[in-house]
Amino acid sequence: MAGGNAIRGSRVGAGPMGEAERGDAAPRFVVSYWCANGHETRPSFAEESGSSAPVTWDCPRCGFPAGQDEQNPPAPPKVEPYKTHLAYVKERRSDTDGKAILDEALEQLRGRGLIR
Repeated sequence: MAGGNAIRGSRVGAGPMGEAERGDAAPRFVVSYWCANGHETRPSFAEESGSSAPVTWDCPRCGFPAGQDEQNPPAPPKVEPYKTHLAYVKERRSDTDGKAILDEALEQLRGRGLIR
């Protein structure tokens, strides 16, 4: 059974970790972003020379892109359904092209005597 030491992992005389021990925090600025669902996100960024806030930010609530213009948020991404390999092939080839390729392959197999 473990002892009832409430300050386990701490040394005697240790105080709370504050800015005095870690140094001063970098100056920061806050930017508001809005997504198509109306969610507002307010991340903060360090005020470094030459740094600026990104144009878009992912909304942590819905995952949609968010922009800095509340009246015109970015449109949600278009979600395309999963396509099979056959669907991609049909996009590239017409039915007549597919029939011609199939006939050519069957003729080669017949020429080798693999099928009748």
